Amino acid sequence: MAGTVPHVKSALRTVELLDFFAQHPGLHSLTDIHGKLGYPKSSLHALLRTLVDLGWVETDATGTLYRIGMRALLVGATYIDGDAVVQLSRDALDWLAEATGETVHLARLDHSDVVYLATRASRHYLRPFSRVGRRLPASTTALGKAILATRDDEEVLRILPAELPRLTRNTIVDRDELLAELREIRERGYAIDREENTEGLRCFGVALRLTDPPRDAISCSIPVPRLTPDREQDIVACLIEARERIERLLMRERRAI
Repeated sequence: MAGTVPHVKSALRTVELLDFFAQHPGLHSLTDIHGKLGYPKSSLHALLRTLVDLGWVETDATGTLYRIGMRALLVGATYIDGDAVVQLSRDALDWLAEATGETVHLARLDHSDVVYLATRASRHYLRPFSRVGRRLPASTTALGKAILATRDDEEVLRILPAELPRLTRNTIVDRDELLAELREIRERGYAIDREENTEGLRCFGVALRLTDPPRDAISCSIPVPRLTPDREQDIVACLIEARERIERLLMRERRAI
């Protein structure tokens, strides 16, 4: 029969359970997981025990609290190690971090979020520090807004949730306001996170034109007290140079194939 291939219930529940652990770090009881996912406790317990035996889930010493297991880390690391964009971006990210002295990131759009694929730390002490694998709403980050700005308004509205999440008092939560912001980004050529993700931290980002439409972006974060208009322009110039380095390298790789 034509149409969508039906999901295998056990596989779907396994993926949803692993997604739950990925989005909720730390230890969780069976009751807590049941309350969040709604699966019958008997089948949930059996699924958890199977995943524990296979290394995808771990328990505490009592065996009653659960968290994500080592197997998930190994699979995630394999994704990073095998990703062409991550590999091609390494030298440019190293250069960008050295040139700016600030924290820089590479991230990829995944539905309505961005997922961090690579990070280089600032030479200054900086909190918070976005780790590889962290997921944030695209609408709250310079990375995400830079990627969204490469789409037209209709596609952006399809990507974004009906209710935009608020992370700080500066976060844009009105969809029309966000669309207006994306139009400004298209004209300006780069995105700005004005303390919309973390108060006290401003971020600048540009999309990488490696696919059509782009799904990756690089960014540079800087604490507001260190930011001046001249500093902003220097950072943006470095971001554009880093993007060009990555894109030139990709073109050479493609010609060599």
